[in-house]
Amino acid sequence: MPKSRSSSLSAHTASLSSKSVASQAKFFKTLGEDIWKNKTEKVNAELFIMTYGVIVQQLCQDLNNDYIKINENLFSMGYNIGVRLIEDFLARTALPRCPNMTMTSEVITKVAFKIFLNITPQVENWHTNRESFSIILTENPLVEFVELPQEATKQLWYSNIICGVLKGALEMVQLDCDVFFITDVLRGDLTTEIKVKLNKILKDEIPLGED
Repeated sequence: MPKSRSSSLSAHTASLSSKSVASQAKFFKTLGEDIWKNKTEKVNAELFIMTYGVIVQQLCQDLNNDYIKINENLFSMGYNIGVRLIEDFLARTALPRCPNMTMTSEVITKVAFKIFLNITPQVENWHTNRESFSIILTENPLVEFVELPQEATKQLWYSNIICGVLKGALEMVQLDCDVFFITDVLRGDLTTEIKVKLNKILKDEIPLGED
């Protein structure tokens, strides 16, 4: 019998764990582009951006521009999305568990970001133990047409929902990580950088999709 797409991908991904980072990057980039092109329902970009902008604006009004609370709310919203979105992601990609954070970083940037935001960020600033890395967003569709008021530029992480999504999704595959913005061009920084730091592997939990 011919192998299923899932088993073929699992075997291919397992073999990649022993290959170079360049080989992994090429495989995941191709996978992300294929799924985006053939298996992702396209959403009007401007409508998506405006909808998110309305959400942030409403939070600002409801919380009287308390930017710390707004950041927390955006993160919480993202977290709730992430714990649900991971099932859709795994169903579409048929990817098995990543054996290390190096492969995790490639899956996040070249597959997940491509599928859901049609962008491919860069991975940089690895810590020496390979358990902490930065995601550099060379583009961010959420901030198109957005200009922050002066009082918000030093406090508001406008795209903090992304950090929440990553936190929730990673937790569902047993990776307890801190995910947070370090810089944002919307706040006047030269780059937009998200830090992902592994705290521990949640070995006591049953992995998603496993008995």
